[in-house]
Amino acid sequence: MGSTTTSEALRRAREAGLDLVEVAPNARPPVCKIMDYGKYVFQQKKKQTEAKKKQKVIVVKEVQFRPRIDEHDFEFKKNNIIRFLQHGDKVKASIRFRGREMSHMELGRAVLDRLLTDIKEFGNAESANPDVQGNRMNIVIAPNK
Repeated sequence: MGSTTTSEALRRAREAGLDLVEVAPNARPPVCKIMDYGKYVFQQKKKQTEAKKKQKVIVVKEVQFRPRIDEHDFEFKKNNIIRFLQHGDKVKASIRFRGREMSHMELGRAVLDRLLTDIKEFGNAESANPDVQGNRMNIVIAPNK
């Protein structure tokens, strides 16, 4: 409709039984539209909920190992990790060391290397080396696309 004064725009909006809504306040001059404000708010909320539905929330599951883990326990936890990766979640595999095990970090590294080779068709490690924090050795595994 072109450029009009605020009072003229308000008069037109009242005649139409609608609201004068400021769409772009930072523009010079500010851009306004004559519309039903309640309907506009409803449409904006509907767009936001549709966008939320399309988002994939990434969940990080944690599975804990020990350096001297038994074969059956390792297989059981490995199968859980595979299930998590197939579902699309990331997995944080951590090895917890206690006492004198801290002097044998290579045992924990061997467990992680074995795990990564067993599940390489389902996911890959995000970093090449696991990070060590205190008495834990962690690695994050992301699912394959």
